[in-house]
Amino acid sequence: MQKLSTALGDYPHVRALLDQTAAVPGHSVEEVQVRPIIGAYRRMIRDLEYDVCELAPVSYLMARQAGVALTAIPVFLNRRFHHGDVQCGPRSGIRVPRDLEGRRVGVRAYSVSTGVWARGVLTEEYGVDIDKITWVVDDDDHVEGRVPSNVERVTDGRSLGELLRAGEIDAAFTGNAGTGRAGAPRSGWTATAEPQPVDGDAPYPLFPESGILASDHYVRTGVYPLHSVIALRSDLVARDSSLPTALYAAFTEAKRQQLVADPDWTALPRFARQAEQIGGDPVPYGVAANEPSLAALVRYSRDQGLLDADFSDDTRALFADGDYPDA
Repeated sequence: MQKLSTALGDYPHVRALLDQTAAVPGHSVEEVQVRPIIGAYRRMIRDLEYDVCELAPVSYLMARQAGVALTAIPVFLNRRFHHGDVQCGPRSGIRVPRDLEGRRVGVRAYSVSTGVWARGVLTEEYGVDIDKITWVVDDDDHVEGRVPSNVERVTDGRSLGELLRAGEIDAAFTGNAGTGRAGAPRSGWTATAEPQPVDGDAPYPLFPESGILASDHYVRTGVYPLHSVIALRSDLVARDSSLPTALYAAFTEAKRQQLVADPDWTALPRFARQAEQIGGDPVPYGVAANEPSLAALVRYSRDQGLLDADFSDDTRALFADGDYPDA
């Protein structure tokens, strides 16, 4: 049996693969726990530390362009909408998206997926010129070398949450993309609390009706933001061309088993809510089922300077050759 060291996030729909109830024929899946899983992304991209690893999709695209020996299968374990992820400082005076122009906005790293998706929406839906925003970051990109000139690095050790409370940035992303953590991914980094009210003033959302706006955007565009993709070392694929198909089938079977046991996604309530928003499977696998989202991600990444202008629109070419029926 060929061992596959595998680093994945803590999702109920991968447990059957990790305990090998959903098997990869001829292979033994050996879980490597990295928490938060974001900490594994950089190690995979820079050192090829694992055989199989969940990655941020933007980082995968950038790594592929940079010639890193990785390839992917169209398994996307995590999804979420982003209209609710931008919070404004209590004294910023920001009321509409274009008020962000000329301001300072915090995001963990410029290429973080939440930032790419949200900037794409701000640009295409609301006409925001993102080049007129100073993006303030406090962590490195997983793939280095594509930071535009309007990105500023925090150098004094303060978190984005502290800067937002102090009024030194005007807005910031929430959660792991911004104020919900501090510094590089490490154990306990999510313990940093979101900014709390100061003298009765609290940050407020750029889009108060974010859920409605996200659902409307999905209905109109079919774009359902991807937040992970499964990558494997290219040498493994060169050695065994059947591995991508077998691995895809195992991920599909693991999700099927989870849905049989928990059809209402009670183990992951956010996915239950998202299933209602899109009227279907909250984690669809396959290229065809995700074509609008994949095309948008490539377009946004190119427009934001993270990919070369001639990066291909052929989304099927992003993945290893294999059999990937929508699932």
